[in-house]
Amino acid sequence: KGPKSYTKEDVIEISSHGSPYILQKIMELTIQQGARLAKPGEFTQRAYINGRFDLAQAEAVADLIASENSAMQQTAIKQMRGGFSSEIKGLRERLVHFASMIELELDFSEEDVEFADRDQIKHLIYEIQSSLSPLIDSFSWGNVIKNGVPVVIAGKPNAGKSTLLNALLNEQRAIVSEIEGTTRDTIEDQMTIQGITFRFIDTAGLRETQDVIEAIGVRKAQEKLKEASLILYLIDLSKARMEEVHDMLVPVMESGTPFVVIGNKVDLLTNDELIAWQQRHPIIPLSASNLEGIENLKNHLVSRVKENKVEANQTIVTNSRHYQALIKTNDALQKVLTSLTIGVTGDFLALDIREALQHLGEITGEITTDDLLDNIFSKFCIGK
Repeated sequence: KGPKSYTKEDVIEISSHGSPYILQKIMELTIQQGARLAKPGEFTQRAYINGRFDLAQAEAVADLIASENSAMQQTAIKQMRGGFSSEIKGLRERLVHFASMIELELDFSEEDVEFADRDQIKHLIYEIQSSLSPLIDSFSWGNVIKNGVPVVIAGKPNAGKSTLLNALLNEQRAIVSEIEGTTRDTIEDQMTIQGITFRFIDTAGLRETQDVIEAIGVRKAQEKLKEASLILYLIDLSKARMEEVHDMLVPVMESGTPFVVIGNKVDLLTNDELIAWQQRHPIIPLSASNLEGIENLKNHLVSRVKENKVEANQTIVTNSRHYQALIKTNDALQKVLTSLTIGVTGDFLALDIREALQHLGEITGEITTDDLLDNIFSKFCIGK
């Protein structure tokens, strides 16, 4: 009985055995009696419209359903509980007060009175911007949590790239062969390490080649280098010469992507040879074929990703719509500061403040359009 249901409406729930045939027959019977299938996200949309939660919390429902790791799950749950929404509403309420004072001035424009202290407005804008800044900055980490970290495995042919991919995934995902140029296309797979999802991309060996098909693979590998968040560049320590390393890394450095140099096949080196390599170049030593050093590499990957991680208790923005709205809010507030500096009239000042309020209100759903709602809830699963 409403309002105790998810949508706050009267709801009938039918429990049955999980047989697909039985479920299908129940669906047919209900439709025959006048029911219809729910649209994607319709239950959550009704819950939002009926005031069960705001729009940001409703979007967190979809994030929770789609979560593939513990970090994403925890972030979605925090947003569902209203942590992010309360911050946004708090900022908006503080701005609304001064907006109303400016609007009041416009009603008494002929009397040339000033209800809103300009210095106080400026101070408030600075405070709000200082609150927006960590939210905006958190999106890079939020994007990692939500979509995973794209990590490209690159190197010369036969450096052990495919073997490393298999070792990281703990399965025979890529073909391994002694024949150079075996990998002609990119191979992608993902895994979660310490709550963070990594998308590993095995690429063709980087070298000049006359083979038309292999050359296509090399070009695709070079493209992936630019798209990655991190590159694992493998060197076969048993064959490479120390003085060649810089030339090997040229295409990686040209990509502009952060990279880690992996010294593979340490099982074929003496201890003195390995020490010599480590003294000359900052490498992570391992043997992909016998899994030596794989756990150390995983720990290094996690630490690299967490270098710029936000504080544990800080709100993390994972939704690109929210991120764009925060950017636009900050831009509007900057216009307010500029207007205050040059001393524009209250009517133009009010326009800039209204714009900031508009963008903040779009996050929580205080200001929406039908097109916006349709776009958000159409991405939900049917029945949610």
